[in-house]
Order: sequence, then structure tokens, then C-alpha cells
Amino acid sequence: MISDVPRQLSRLPSNATHLVVSVGGNDALRASGVIELHTRSVAEALHLLAEVRERFQTAYSAMLDSVQATACPTALCTIYDPRYLDSQRRRLTTTALALLNDVITREAFTRRLSLVDLRLLCNEDADFANPIEPSVQGGQKIAQAIAAFLYARSELQGTRVFAG
Repeated sequence: MISDVPRQLSRLPSNATHLVVSVGGNDALRASGVIELHTRSVAEALHLLAEVRERFQTAYSAMLDSVQATACPTALCTIYDPRYLDSQRRRLTTTALALLNDVITREAFTRRLSLVDLRLLCNEDADFANPIEPSVQGGQKIAQAIAAFLYARSELQGTRVFAG
């Protein structure tokens, strides 16, 4: 959860050289009930989604302020698209998550942080152990992208996207 990151940073080893932040999926899961709400118009539905996005933006941005206070080169991870068996649920959640992933990608580019796009990395059903968690195969893809970030350069000079 986004709110857990500052506590985790307080336990950061003094010899940490880089950070990879993969957070937001559980926050999205907690807010996912908004998809089930009945509305009278598309505008009302968009208003509800905009509220979720704005709360996420506020929390995510504050969390990144804490992350950047460490002065460690940092990569952010997007939230991967879920692999629900029900195609309608998969479609709706992927669409809703695009709003939150937009926050993450904008923050990465605005703050000149690297981005590991988990949507592009975990792009096969076999990359998932269940609808929302990576499998061994997906985990290996993620680990390889993180390794690429770590070895790319010791100091980042602008945004780099790692997607495979």
C-alpha cells in the first residue's frame, strides 16, 4: 500500500544504492468497488473514477516525496493489467487501472525517474499465478527488468523505460 512506503523507508539500510517502487495495486484493489456502483450517466461514472484518481495522485505524490528524500536513483513500476477469467471484468479493470497508471507514468516523467512498465512485461496469461499476482515466469521478467535498471547506470539522468 502507498501508505506503507514511508515506514519501509525508515528501515532502509544505510548502504542502499537504488530503489524500485512497486506500489499501488493493492490501493487500486481497495478502491475497485467503484466499478460496481450504479450511476445515472457516463459523466457521473467518470466523476467517481476521477475522485479515485485524485486520491491516488495525492497519496502517490506524497509517497514519492519521501522516496526522493533518500536521494537514491529510483525506478517506479506501473500496476500490471489483471488477468481475470471473466473478459468483461478484465476489460473494465484494465480501463480503470489506466487512470492510476497514468498517475505513475506522469510522476516518473515529471520527476525524471525510471519506469518499469509491468503492463508490457507481464503481457501473457502465463505471467500470472492468479488474476492479480505474477507467476514464476512473470516474476522472472520483472526481476530481469529491475536488473536492467540497476546495471544501466549508477546515476540516472532522465527517465528510462524498462519493458523487456
